[in-house]
Amino acid sequence: MTHSTWIYILIMIITTNLIRVIPLILIRKEIRNRFIRSFLYYVPYVTLAVMTFPAITEATNSPLAGAVALVTGIIAAWAGLSLFPVSVICCVVVLILEFFI
Repeated sequence: MTHSTWIYILIMIITTNLIRVIPLILIRKEIRNRFIRSFLYYVPYVTLAVMTFPAITEATNSPLAGAVALVTGIIAAWAGLSLFPVSVICCVVVLILEFFI
């Protein structure tokens, strides 16, 4: 059993390093294509959204509380608040709504 665990760890090390090394090997000069540059710019935001949005509704006892916190967070972010105040506001909204729903 221990032997297979080390094989799995080795495969993960190789996989994660290949993901980081292949772009460095294949792309040597600056990317000038507008589409690719814009795609690469938005990839971190899309990844964060894909991981965060399902958790917003599933992490609470009531999906409605998560949805209201999401809308509140969007409004707070549009108002210019930074990440920490937005997350605190969303947590407080969920906490309050969990008591009433």
